[in-house]
Amino acid sequence: MSQYSKDIEAAQALRKAQNGTWDAINPEYVARMRAQNRFKTGLDIARYTAKIMRQDMAEYDADSSRYTQSLGCWHGFVGQQKMIAVKRHHGTTSKRYLYLSGWMVAALRSKFGPLPDQSMHEKTSVPELIEELYTFLKQADARELNHLFRELDAARDKGDEAAAKAIQDKIDNFQTHVVPIIADIDAGFGNEEATYLLAKKMIEAGACCIQIENQVSDAKQCGHQDGKVTVPHEDFLAKINAVRYAFLELGVDDGVIVARTDSLGAGLTQKIPVSNEPGDLASKYNSFLEVTPVESADDVAEGDMVLKQDGKLVKPVRLPNGLYQFRKDTGFDRVVLDCVTSLQNGADLLWIETEKPHVGQIAEMVDAIRKEVPNAKLVYNNSPSFNWTLNFRQQVFDAWKAEGKDVSQYDREKLMSAEYDSTELAAEADRWTQNFQKDAAAKAGIFHHLITLPTYHTAALSTDDLAKGYFGDLGMLAYVEGVQRQEIRKGLACVKHQDMAGSNIGDDHKEYFSGEAALKAGGSLNTMNQF
Repeated sequence: MSQYSKDIEAAQALRKAQNGTWDAINPEYVARMRAQNRFKTGLDIARYTAKIMRQDMAEYDADSSRYTQSLGCWHGFVGQQKMIAVKRHHGTTSKRYLYLSGWMVAALRSKFGPLPDQSMHEKTSVPELIEELYTFLKQADARELNHLFRELDAARDKGDEAAAKAIQDKIDNFQTHVVPIIADIDAGFGNEEATYLLAKKMIEAGACCIQIENQVSDAKQCGHQDGKVTVPHEDFLAKINAVRYAFLELGVDDGVIVARTDSLGAGLTQKIPVSNEPGDLASKYNSFLEVTPVESADDVAEGDMVLKQDGKLVKPVRLPNGLYQFRKDTGFDRVVLDCVTSLQNGADLLWIETEKPHVGQIAEMVDAIRKEVPNAKLVYNNSPSFNWTLNFRQQVFDAWKAEGKDVSQYDREKLMSAEYDSTELAAEADRWTQNFQKDAAAKAGIFHHLITLPTYHTAALSTDDLAKGYFGDLGMLAYVEGVQRQEIRKGLACVKHQDMAGSNIGDDHKEYFSGEAALKAGGSLNTMNQF
């Protein structure tokens, strides 16, 4: 028996037990409302989606072609439309997630106005966006089921049992729009207690997966900006523990933690950890510091710090701002140590912030990590901060040159130019770009591909196109031709914006509550009927 049928029976029993006082309650309407509100709390969502994500991770371990993807969304409506589109075009939401970008929260959701990605926005904005995203995803469920319920009633009215059964099967096997969200907690917005408190709010809002980075929280920078400062491993592991305790306290025992390292592009540290014995984590972290030898007291200035490394006294190089500097060309080794340490101390997935999308570069680091942790896998940022066109054209140029192919017709530094768009090199670069996710999943251990802030850019681009025409010679045709006509011909449900906002659901609820006396909005005079 389906859950829908069970809910009808349960409502019937409840109504019967009330000695006639509940006779106005229709048990099937109760079942419909329950189906439209499957997830009662954010914790219900977190537990449900954590299981999905764990299953996806296991399937990827068995077959790297089964990688997962997401797009960053900065508003509940954007996330809703994304998942509606995924279901419509691909038939399933399987392996498709949402990403909550701290960058977009800072730039678009802060009460201070647009901010850079430096953890200056209100920390409460993050769980609020998670809750908003799931509110809109649940509404997408309610709307789609509402349409099925109406179709079911119409089939029954016609006496078409075959059609009614087919529709009932769709209801019984309905796939929710609710999918995992990978949520960015930045560097934790403070100490480990602050991290724990914010993680709890995020999980209570529905997050099954929290991504945390190893930067200093009060000096946090976007991963694609300069000036990044990392923390010692001990500090980062304390925050990983804080997130795990938050999951366990709330009963999300299989919650997922993504440990992000910015060490590839971070050359500074704020703190030198205390080493208790040679070769411990603090000792390894300090071994990457830029130091100068100390031969005598004359080499030490007032207030300088002195370390003993490999039996010799050395002085870490300290900048005027008090930060300490790592040696150049140690980023690779620091990334590997960061990742191995995180996985060995409670993290589930890795995030390595790189400066370019290069499968070989990522694979080299993952191969080194997998020597210590064989099932290590990544969440990877397919970042809009990369110039994808130029990067892949240059990668093809370099590969062809190494193969001895004639590349004299190309200027490597100007390959972004439109004059190269129709060339063989550009076509090959586009193929590399198209296959990047598949190739990186197979060769570089990437389990999840995401684009952090794509909908920031799509909103800007589509608005620019509309504004150019509407406020110019095209006038209203700019909207009609460029937006509404496209919505109609491409079958976008949002063209019926009243229905998308819930007017039909509301009408049906009014009928549940008031019967024939219900005042509905969806009558013959509703202009939505034009579509």
